[in-house]
Amino acid sequence: MFESLIGLVAIIALFVIISRQQSRIGLIERELGALRSLVLSGVHVAAPQAKPVEQAANDSMPADAAIAAVTDIAPPPAGEAAAEEKPPTEVEATEAASGPWAAGEAAPAGPAPAQPVAATAKPAQKPDIETALGTRWAVWVGGIALALGGLFLIRYTIEAGIFGPGVRLSMAAMLGLVLVAVGEFIRRTGFKVPVQGVAGAYIPAILTAAGAFILFGTVYAAHGVYGFIGPALAFTLLGAIGVATIAAALVHGKALAGVGLLGAVVTPMLVASQAPNPWALFGYLAIVLAATGVIARLRDWKLLMAAAFVGTGLWTILYMTDAPGTNLPVVLFINAVTLAVLALVWLGRRGGEAEPARGFDWPSVAPGFFVGLSAMALFVDPAYAAGDALPGAALIAALVAVALYRPLALALLHAAGLATVLVYLGIIPPTSVVSDFSGGALGVDGLPAAVADTLILRIGIVLGLVLIAAGFWAARKFAASAHIRAASWAAWGVVAPLVILLALWFTFGNLDRDLVYAAVAALLVVVFATGGEWIARGEQPPLQGGAAVSFALGGAAVAALLMLYMAFGSGWTTMLLGAAAIVPALATRWRAYPVLGWISVAAVIAVLGRIAFDPTIVGAEFLSRTPVFNWLLPGYGVPALAFGFAAWQLARTTNGRPRLAMEAGAALFAVLTVAILVRHAMHGGVIDMGAATLAEQAIYTLIAIGAGAILVAVDMRSPSLVLRYGSLAAGVVSVAFIVIQHFVALNPLFTDESTGRIPVFNLLFLAYLLPALAAGALALYARDKRPKWYAAMLALVAALLAFVYATLSVRRLFKGEFIGLWSGLGQLETYTYSALWLIIGVALLTAGVWLKSQVLRVASAALISVAVLKVFLFDMSELEGVLRALSFIGLGAVLIGIGLFYQRLLTRAAKGSAV
Repeated sequence: MFESLIGLVAIIALFVIISRQQSRIGLIERELGALRSLVLSGVHVAAPQAKPVEQAANDSMPADAAIAAVTDIAPPPAGEAAAEEKPPTEVEATEAASGPWAAGEAAPAGPAPAQPVAATAKPAQKPDIETALGTRWAVWVGGIALALGGLFLIRYTIEAGIFGPGVRLSMAAMLGLVLVAVGEFIRRTGFKVPVQGVAGAYIPAILTAAGAFILFGTVYAAHGVYGFIGPALAFTLLGAIGVATIAAALVHGKALAGVGLLGAVVTPMLVASQAPNPWALFGYLAIVLAATGVIARLRDWKLLMAAAFVGTGLWTILYMTDAPGTNLPVVLFINAVTLAVLALVWLGRRGGEAEPARGFDWPSVAPGFFVGLSAMALFVDPAYAAGDALPGAALIAALVAVALYRPLALALLHAAGLATVLVYLGIIPPTSVVSDFSGGALGVDGLPAAVADTLILRIGIVLGLVLIAAGFWAARKFAASAHIRAASWAAWGVVAPLVILLALWFTFGNLDRDLVYAAVAALLVVVFATGGEWIARGEQPPLQGGAAVSFALGGAAVAALLMLYMAFGSGWTTMLLGAAAIVPALATRWRAYPVLGWISVAAVIAVLGRIAFDPTIVGAEFLSRTPVFNWLLPGYGVPALAFGFAAWQLARTTNGRPRLAMEAGAALFAVLTVAILVRHAMHGGVIDMGAATLAEQAIYTLIAIGAGAILVAVDMRSPSLVLRYGSLAAGVVSVAFIVIQHFVALNPLFTDESTGRIPVFNLLFLAYLLPALAAGALALYARDKRPKWYAAMLALVAALLAFVYATLSVRRLFKGEFIGLWSGLGQLETYTYSALWLIIGVALLTAGVWLKSQVLRVASAALISVAVLKVFLFDMSELEGVLRALSFIGLGAVLIGIGLFYQRLLTRAAKGSAV
């Protein structure tokens, strides 16, 4: 069925092409006759000017249009013909050479005269469906048909029993060789592809690929089906065919190289052996890889080179994972060959050319990945790591060395760094490890955790030193010309050693306190900081503090963090970590590196993480119960002071976003210091997650209001967006505390909490009157300094707090220490509320007029309206006798007095406007 379909398609395509070309051929013959008559009559026709290489190679002008253009050319003067002769152009050289490769790769051709065109040629036309059928599809389908035809011929002769196996294989081999020979013959006759868009339909390459395909099938059948030849000879023949096909790609194009490479890589799978020899396998793969590298380098075929690296790498990983009795020298050999081909063949310099300052070689990603994977396997696979891990370390060092030797192969550096990090993260004991600080060791389920030996420690030290030295040297070398490359080297020169140090500390060190590892971390601080300065001096212009310098100094900061954790206890670590934020801020006096300010910000984040992990600073069991003077004061206070000083210093040097972040950190830790001390004191020296009481919440609210006031005051002296928005946030948070906690959640009217036995200075005084005074004072202070809504919000909340305080105080006067709502209301208490609300309303009105605050006047009107509703709806039904009468009399007197007050105000306003 498939054979019939291929034949039918070919017949239809040929019929359409032949029928459509008859008219064109007739037109060409007539035009040639006219041109011949013109030449014989003595008229000179100038040859068209050579086109650019791409245009000449892809020109799709039909034949009749081309001849018409030639006949329309005006002849130049006879005297200029000789003077205008020029050397052969690139187009003619390309046409004389064979093969469809790009310009610049063709062999030079003999000289041929070229003359300019007197008129511009017609633009190239887009190829139509007929051109595609006749030039591309016919060739592709024909090549596939030839290859399949050879295989189908072998199959047919087998099924029909016409010839013996030897004859059938000989016929197939002859067909393959004939196709290769025909392709070479056509190529040598000067075949070229002059039509646009059909360079992929290069007939000699198609014929050669079909022949190679048939030869591959023939050899495999001779070995795998009939057993005529042994595995050694079959292996050799298949490899030779693959390598020869790859070599033929030099004249036939990279598509043929892909066919040959695929056949060469698949060959070991096609040939089975009872006693496989890994040296023969990987020796053969090394030859294929080297040959492919040479050809890919000559033609700059990146995809072919990457495919060769992938094929070799897959075979290596397959052998390491599945082969019984793996051979370590073989693994090292093929990885060494891979790196050698990459460094010496693929990335080898041509005569006199310099190494490019920029760029990235993406085919090197494949060897980086597979060699790095092999190195990791040599570390962790018991089949290899049972002896020692030195071979894996050697491969990692080789990756670094090749990346240094060939800077374009930056992928090898990433592979080496990532492999190192993963290997040493893997030696850290699992998460089920519990710390036994008394013994200074780690244990898993009560047993010592022996996850690595001392050799891993020594290898880690060596690898760390190699990466530091290579990373900083390369970063300095490329700091002026290739910033991304320099940053990559500096990053791995910092990250990998830090991970190694952390892993070794977790595995071999004392997690409680280890001065030896702390000394190593301190040494890294010095090395990284010095290396960053050395790299900065190599920048152009110097001392700019680019990405490489940022990585180096950032690594110094992380090493300092590790040093503090290794050398000090919890309390001192928190304080010193906060104080460390001052160091990079001070360094901005001498260096304007952008990273310095962000290192200070990182210190804020580190301290926040530390106190989030343990808010008690030193552990709940070691925290003193003494109020104020305990570990909480320096643990929170020292970072707050340090962050404030760092913000002050940054404001005088860099004055950028880090300064704003440090101001925010200082404000936050100042508030946290007071709040945590309050909680410690209010809970008897215990920091727990219990719910806050109303008294404790009142103190938090006062702290928030006070923080808002301080931020406003500081912002007026030293304007800052952080201080401005921080003050607004503090005001909003304090209002939220009041509305949610004071009015609803913790209101003693609902909780029946004790308000205290002291008549005035009790819980109501602390929770309502003091916040009312503080919010009112902040609203008054923030007028004309903050948005109007901010001051109005605080003023309204202050009025509500005063109202609630007065109301609850009346209830306490009648009910005593416990004022829960469920204890009921008395008639005298009810009347007192009405009188009190009217008095408060009048007071608010007076204050609003005096302070020229519309918010207070509106609040007064609202409160008096509530009093009116209460009198008419509640007092009328609940009160009796004189109390009912006094309630209405008082309400009426107050309302009349308010009306008189407003009338006088309006009269004075009218007189003032009249004057």
